[in-house]
Amino acid sequence: MSLASILGDEADTLTAAAYLHDIGYAPNLVDTGFHPLDGARYLRDVHQADDTLCRLVAHHSCAVNEALERALFVELTAEFDEERPELVQALTYCDMTTGPDGRHLDVTERLAEIHSRYGPEHLVSRSITASTPCILSAVRAVEAALSEVRQVGAG
Repeated sequence: MSLASILGDEADTLTAAAYLHDIGYAPNLVDTGFHPLDGARYLRDVHQADDTLCRLVAHHSCAVNEALERALFVELTAEFDEERPELVQALTYCDMTTGPDGRHLDVTERLAEIHSRYGPEHLVSRSITASTPCILSAVRAVEAALSEVRQVGAG
């Protein structure tokens, strides 16, 4: 089921954020080495992208925990306010239920994939561990909203 059923007019913004949330990994965009911040800055400064899109990219998948690990919390939160929870949760759902190859994964499979790719001592693994309750809560919230829409449609 499409997330448009729970996001309405904001589904297009979420789709753009889902496609662009990892743009900060592009080698020519790396500044801080923290891809949510580098990507959001690029979208804001080079493309004058919509503020909502920039905030979503900056804060995707509980990025604040990695910002803390990288000592970039002040920069992230000073430059980009948090976006509305339902949009952040929807983007986290998209990110954390899709593998690097584009396949749909269960959130626990996706978390395991991240840990196996980086190893237990890497700061990304540490930040994902710290973010796991936030990530699981976001995925569950979106799944519950989708389930509710399905039930209303079936009733």
